[in-house]
Amino acid sequence: MSDPSSELDRVFHALGDPTRRAIMERLTDGPLSVSRLAEPLNVTLTAVMQHLQILQECGLVYTEKTGRVRSCRLEPGGLAPLEKWIRDRRSPWEKRLDRLGELLGP
Repeated sequence: MSDPSSELDRVFHALGDPTRRAIMERLTDGPLSVSRLAEPLNVTLTAVMQHLQILQECGLVYTEKTGRVRSCRLEPGGLAPLEKWIRDRRSPWEKRLDRLGELLGP
């Protein structure tokens, strides 16, 4: 079993880069080949592959090679560590705000 904090660190690291966020954004419309993915990014195919490797290592993207074409798609569960982290921090604040609302009344 992997360490949840290191999983979260990898997701934050991956999403901290604007090129990787742009890759994720492009993949929201569906799978793309690496060459199609690289077209508007203004970076080399090698750089795109390096970004994809980081995204794949933290579970945000899945790539597979069929013949000579490598295609990429978003991995649905990849954002789960980030979603959990946000949810765990939001809940206590929501409770505090609810209590404050009760104290202030209507």
